[in-house]
Amino acid sequence: MSADAHTTAVPTLRQRRRAVATQEIVEAAESYIAEHGPHALSLRGVARDLGMTVQGLYHYFPNRDALVTVLVTKAYRDLADAVSEAADAAADESAALRFLAATEGYRRWAITHVERFQLLYGAPLRHYAAPHDGPTTQAMRRMCAIFQREMFDGFTTAQLAAADTRGLSSALQAHLEPLFPHGPQTLPPPASALLLGAWGHLHGLVVLEVFGHTSFIGEHQAEIFHMAMRDLLEDIHRRIPHGTDGDSETVLG
Repeated sequence: MSADAHTTAVPTLRQRRRAVATQEIVEAAESYIAEHGPHALSLRGVARDLGMTVQGLYHYFPNRDALVTVLVTKAYRDLADAVSEAADAAADESAALRFLAATEGYRRWAITHVERFQLLYGAPLRHYAAPHDGPTTQAMRRMCAIFQREMFDGFTTAQLAAADTRGLSSALQAHLEPLFPHGPQTLPPPASALLLGAWGHLHGLVVLEVFGHTSFIGEHQAEIFHMAMRDLLEDIHRRIPHGTDGDSETVLG
């Protein structure tokens, strides 16, 4: 690389200062949400907490939607990081135990960052619409790919295509065909249906806990969640034909 190219690649002082200021605004907005809830978010409130004017904040975020998109994208990325790190921590375990670890990572992040989780999955913010196929969608796809990898690790495409999903209509199969990438091919519709069902089960239990609907279970909520995820994966793997050599057999604790 030439000296001129290297000089061009280095951010200018103005760019570095802008990056620092932008980061401070995002952190202040996250703190504001943690204190007041996602629906109370306003540029005026964030600017006040930072000791700056709303007009000054507009130099970094032209409107509330621009700030919300950054906050949602960052929350998805942080959640995906938590899921990925949990699965990686169980790297030496079986695929089934890595899947369980990933689900525990998801739950743990959600109950630790309640307001940010509600920003993602609570009631939609009024008048806000995420950019179509934008950074929020891309971040969500990354997390989905982690669960897909751990749930179906060790199974061939042919095995996944032969999964027992009785009642899957031809119309739904056609709709699912392009939705989930799986290596060089598309995840077969039966496996896609299983993944979506598992996602609904996993996410539903976490939402119930985050919004306080399972508080009557008290300190046993983690155990109930673990049991449900173990049974869920065992059911999914029973639906997928296994090889004669016993590959991909589920072993859960």
